[in-house]
Amino acid sequence: MLERAMVLLDLFTPQHPRQTITELALGSELPVPTVFRICRELTRLGALERGDDGRFQIGLRVWEIGSRAPRAHGLRSVAMPFMEDLHEITGQNVQLVVRDHLEAVYLERLSSHDAVGLVGRAGGRLPLHASSGGLVLLAHAPHGVFDDVVAAGLRALTPFTITEEPTLRSLLAEIRRTDIVIARQYLNLGTLAIASPIRRSRDVVAALSVVVPLDTGSATLVPALQAASRAISRGIS
Repeated sequence: MLERAMVLLDLFTPQHPRQTITELALGSELPVPTVFRICRELTRLGALERGDDGRFQIGLRVWEIGSRAPRAHGLRSVAMPFMEDLHEITGQNVQLVVRDHLEAVYLERLSSHDAVGLVGRAGGRLPLHASSGGLVLLAHAPHGVFDDVVAAGLRALTPFTITEEPTLRSLLAEIRRTDIVIARQYLNLGTLAIASPIRRSRDVVAALSVVVPLDTGSATLVPALQAASRAISRGIS
């Protein structure tokens, strides 16, 4: 029951935030009566909400529970003041990212109406090899994670995404050496993404990134980003 409920919850995406019983049954390959029973129970518990048109959407109860996750809550509370400072400097996108298995999870994003458009969103997931924050986390992940990422396939999200294993391996070594990555259009066309690691003691537990228009210079952004990352690291250690 619990596993099937998670399958249904995973079907709600930014592209499909509201779905009918029939759509959920098709996506999950579960019988309609089963989906109906699970959705009815999830609605009773507040994990789903049902609109007047009969469509379901994720309920606030899910967000409330998720916000209590220790890995997210403590890190986010320490990081937010420094993220706000970076956002003030750039006027663009500032992101806090952690790794979950083979994906980068965006815990928080600060943006503005005129900021460059992005694929990811707060609470969303992206491949480690394609995003600046994901690359930082992959560079400091156990060796087996790299092997699994390569085995899963280095999918191209733009023509500039790194899709060759030797090139990716070389970039990760450079990230470990410099504590910075500058990704030009790896994930979103027309963007420059810069990320650096956040550490608890010696372990890299998150990444902080800024995403700006491609023609923005990185000379002033890199020191500001690294200073913010170090300050957050001190705050969580």
